[in-house]
Amino acid sequence: MKVVVAGGSGALGRRLCDDLAARGHDVVVLSRTPRPGGHRQVRWDGRTVGPWATELAGSAVVNLAGELVDRRPTARNRELLTRSRVEPTLALRGAAEQLGVPVPVWLQASTTAIHGDAGEALLDEGSPPGDGPPQMVDVARAWEAAAAGAPAERQVMLRTSVVLDRDTPALDRLAGLARWGLGGRVGSGRQRTSWLHVEDWLAITRWALGVDDDVPAPPLSGVLVASSPNPVRNAELMAALRRALHRPAAPPTPAPLVRVGAVLLRTDPALALAGRRVVSRTLAEAGYRWRHPDLDEALADLLG
Repeated sequence: MKVVVAGGSGALGRRLCDDLAARGHDVVVLSRTPRPGGHRQVRWDGRTVGPWATELAGSAVVNLAGELVDRRPTARNRELLTRSRVEPTLALRGAAEQLGVPVPVWLQASTTAIHGDAGEALLDEGSPPGDGPPQMVDVARAWEAAAAGAPAERQVMLRTSVVLDRDTPALDRLAGLARWGLGGRVGSGRQRTSWLHVEDWLAITRWALGVDDDVPAPPLSGVLVASSPNPVRNAELMAALRRALHRPAAPPTPAPLVRVGAVLLRTDPALALAGRRVVSRTLAEAGYRWRHPDLDEALADLLG
């Protein structure tokens, strides 16, 4: 399969491009600043339709484009996060519409953060978006809306939870806290964390594209949740990190201190204090075989 990837220079994008290329697929990365080496890159500006649009003919489209969410919750940052997702999506959509023939499959990145701070509710593909915080929910809703109805024979809206992988911002931040002696529960410690090992994210993405034989059910259309079947509470997550890194028990970090620290680190305290308990009913019904369903094993694999 030929796969055109927007956002292929990010952590997950690089992983996916390498994985697909290693399996013999033709990978094309849309890049604002093409660099020598690696996969074939085609220049685009991420906003307008240009000569790059011809690459979409007969190709699968993977749209991962978007700025990192690890930013202060301000109106300016919310606008930046929204624009960095919506503009590339509309450009891809415009290019696909010019082809006259739908692309075979469109894999649209999204996030389980669309459910916001959901408390104890058990969420899956059929659950509606949440009410807030807006830097999570509103950004995700705009991202999905920009892709909805794009000309594709099949479109998958991949709502991904926190992906754990080596040398990525999410795991680096969490592991750093544990290494610095700040690996205790955050806030109440009861907020839910939905997580996913990168190997499972890659396998689920391959299935969504229709190039993986490990899942007996045929590929689908619509919303697909990419999240481990075993969400944990924040206190459990931090304890598992300490075990993986052989660190002793640590004092908790109260919510007010999290909010102060978030100002100093220029991040969003809701990333630590909000929680969601999200699982995939679709993957369970399809008979998906998890590589890393257990958090302790997953962290041992990544941090051991």
